[in-house]
Amino acid sequence: MKRHKTSLGHDYFETMYRGTDDPWDLESSAYERDKYAHSIGALAGRTYELGFEIGCAKGVLTQSLATQCHALLAIDVSETALKAARERCAALDHVSFGRMIFPGRAPIGSAFDLIILSEVAYYWDAHDISRAAQWIATHIAPGGDILLVHWTGETDYPQSGDDAVIKLQAALALAITVITTERMPHYRLDLWRAHA
Repeated sequence: MKRHKTSLGHDYFETMYRGTDDPWDLESSAYERDKYAHSIGALAGRTYELGFEIGCAKGVLTQSLATQCHALLAIDVSETALKAARERCAALDHVSFGRMIFPGRAPIGSAFDLIILSEVAYYWDAHDISRAAQWIATHIAPGGDILLVHWTGETDYPQSGDDAVIKLQAALALAITVITTERMPHYRLDLWRAHA
């Protein structure tokens, strides 16, 4: 399988969302439902002041993350996906959305105590993984959590799920402690905590 050499951008995702209502079965598959429940469970009931979800898609996980955060910013590259996410979370006043192509464009000035990368880091090339790590290191609050969940099967993305996580972990090694690494049949879940 031939891999993309550079990070996948706006056009790739916008085409996917315009081509079908739910391109990755985020709303309907048992895999996604179980993975989202596992993601929330990994946070062990901790409540966060300010969360940041990178690649929120249609807001399915966002809706669950909202119960763990006093305020939550969710971003995506696709305006089509964000429209659906805004509609899904319309009743949640403490959730806000923005269109950003991370890590090229990212929030400034805020310190987040939860950063979520669910099925997103493997879309980045090595340069963008390095840029993402630099941003995370300077925007994660002391003692804050970084939750990563990635498919471990074959893809044509710039990275495999394992490669993306390994590269991010190496780039953040001096800033984090690994809390858990769990391998499920089709995905891995990693929880890291920033040094206090």
